[in-house]
Amino acid sequence: MNHSVPAARVPLRFRTLALTSLSACLLAAVHADTPAAVTAISVSVENGSPQSFDFVALDKLPQHQVHAEAHGNAVDCSGPNLIDVLAQARVASGEALRGKNLALYARVSAADGYRAVFALAELDPGFRDNVPILTHLCNGKALDAKDGPLRLVVPGEKRPARWVRQVTAIDVLRAP
Repeated sequence: MNHSVPAARVPLRFRTLALTSLSACLLAAVHADTPAAVTAISVSVENGSPQSFDFVALDKLPQHQVHAEAHGNAVDCSGPNLIDVLAQARVASGEALRGKNLALYARVSAADGYRAVFALAELDPGFRDNVPILTHLCNGKALDAKDGPLRLVVPGEKRPARWVRQVTAIDVLRAP
């Protein structure tokens, strides 16, 4: 026994819903092994509400060019210093980075669970040269899905182990 109803008799809203659902399923299947695109990162500071920074907010900060090498590949990237991003979330930097503020550190997290830690002094140009930048542009183009959409580039390190790709969050914490 055939229980199908001719398409002409199915109301348009149900046909539209069915097509929309089918399209969503197909799109999900195509991108099943691709991480969800991150359009912003979350920065949270002890005792404060998390703040969100998208590309527009990051691009408004002072931009720095760095030339660095990772795994034998040289890259030219641009973006704000990580400490400038944190300063927007009211994290101590510059002259305020002393005393009890030197016990603060930034934990940078990636979409795949990878994490790297930096003492705030490592991020501040008042303490060292070659501070990390947060970038979405290297070699004049947007980062690919493997490295981006946001990546932390740490120039001057002998090993790129703290070059966090697919950055999703930065937490500023206090060492015990």
